[in-house]
Amino acid sequence: MNFAFSEEQELLRETARRFLEQKAPSEVVRKLMETEDGYEPALWREIAQLGWQGMAIPEEYGGAGYSFLELVVLMEELGRSLLPAPFLSSVVMAAQVLLDAGRDDQKQEYLPGIASGERLATVAFTEPAGRWDEAGVTATARRADGAWVLDGVKSFVLDGHIADTLIVAARSEPEGITLFLVPADAEGLQRRRLETMDMTRKLAEITCRGVRVPEAAVLGPVGGGWPVLEKMQMMAVVALAAEQVGGAQRCLEMAVDYAKVRVQFGRPIGSFQAIKHKCADMLVRVESAKSAAYYAGWAAAEDNEELPVVAPLAKSYCSEAYFFVAAENIQVHGGIGFTWEHDAHLYFKRAKSSELLFGDPAYHREILAGRLGL
Repeated sequence: MNFAFSEEQELLRETARRFLEQKAPSEVVRKLMETEDGYEPALWREIAQLGWQGMAIPEEYGGAGYSFLELVVLMEELGRSLLPAPFLSSVVMAAQVLLDAGRDDQKQEYLPGIASGERLATVAFTEPAGRWDEAGVTATARRADGAWVLDGVKSFVLDGHIADTLIVAARSEPEGITLFLVPADAEGLQRRRLETMDMTRKLAEITCRGVRVPEAAVLGPVGGGWPVLEKMQMMAVVALAAEQVGGAQRCLEMAVDYAKVRVQFGRPIGSFQAIKHKCADMLVRVESAKSAAYYAGWAAAEDNEELPVVAPLAKSYCSEAYFFVAAENIQVHGGIGFTWEHDAHLYFKRAKSSELLFGDPAYHREILAGRLGL
């Protein structure tokens, strides 16, 4: 077992970092986070030309056929840059559900578009109660005249306001939770972007009022949607953990760079023991978070039996590590770190929103304990 990234994966990292530094500096991130859509279509197309969206999609469905580890590398670099883009929602979440549950004709119809960047998709399963478990799905689906009728409200839907296709989870009685492919222009479907603290990641509320979809829109077996969503969440939190590692690493670098140039009492503040201790604590959190995220990425790529355990472990640890490092970065910067003009607050807000996305650390430790039989 080799836990080092391959030469090809390291080249992917270098290429991605160079591209994002050139195309998505802080000025671009700030511009995009103020827009309604929250991303730049032209830049999204440039990313597609690099093959990022199709990296882990099989070649027969228009992708490059690489493993989930390549997505981990990309997610880390995206987290480092804070680029606002529908990557997690479309490339990780929606594509994973389609790969796991879709019929071949559904994969042929939807995955090539995701791989090329021409189709934006997302998964709508969380509701206003804010629960990420099976019991939180209360939207309903009923059969009527050979079709399905969906009613209910979905909240905290990643990029739901711009997605062309939504994978909606609804409860069909008596079968259980069923997944449906719903076009964004479906009659009775309403979308509203939510105002959130982290403006670099857009969330939406989706309302279904008598939305009719054909039987062919069912994704996977009727009543068999939750195991698919559970697997998708495991993959998504691993990708998110990698993104958190990238953000934490950048915060550490910002703090260290500032400690070297900020002078007080005639010497750089990095020479003071208190600042040294802060930076050392940040380094320990970042490096240990990398270990957790990379191991979880390997488990996801191999579909290893350890994935159900290491996914919540990585999410809980990397969430807390990122938030700690982002907060300490502000402390090292002092007063300037609290200002709107400084980028430290952008990482702090992303750290907080990521901590809560898919469930907070306490929720994932509870999942971990249950799967370990504790």
